[in-house]
Amino acid sequence: MPDHMIHTEHFIEQLRERLAMPLPGKAAQYKMASRRRLEELGPALIPPADARVACVLNLLHRQSDGQWRTVLIQRSDNPRDRHSGQVSFPGGRYEEHDGDLVNVALREAHEEVGVSPLEVQVLGRLTELYIPVSNFVVHPFVGVLLGVPDFRPQPGEVEAILTPELSLFRQSENKKTTDIRVGHGAVMKDVPYFDVGG
Repeated sequence: MPDHMIHTEHFIEQLRERLAMPLPGKAAQYKMASRRRLEELGPALIPPADARVACVLNLLHRQSDGQWRTVLIQRSDNPRDRHSGQVSFPGGRYEEHDGDLVNVALREAHEEVGVSPLEVQVLGRLTELYIPVSNFVVHPFVGVLLGVPDFRPQPGEVEAILTPELSLFRQSENKKTTDIRVGHGAVMKDVPYFDVGG
């Protein structure tokens, strides 16, 4: 078996084992929460009873250079979308025909970046996250793309597909803050983000 296949299988197995263990959950999420978000929701970050359900897929793949990458999308500009122009994982809202939550993440990845669910090995899930501006509880899943990437952005929904190296998220110099203009001219100050070339 070629070395790159051995390393790939080892990485996948390590990640699957880690995802099966207790997760850092909200404590990890606080590290990247805006000051406004923490002030509005308090330390509990409890979503309201009418919150809707959405799922995203952190889709990992290994490039020919040996680097592991993730897939992010930049959403198209749309005045009706509260997340217009933002960068996110592929994902979307739960629909009754989806059945299981993981099916939502796989369906949305297929629609938004053109990856067949048959090409994705789901390894586990991360702690859900409440998004106040759109009132969604987001359930993140982690998967590995088994084939060669052939990404295709969904017209009208996805402006661009970004594939930053995973290693960039671990480099402290890439964690920065910025001000973000949100609906009705309001500005969120000092919002943390990763500057990974997207």
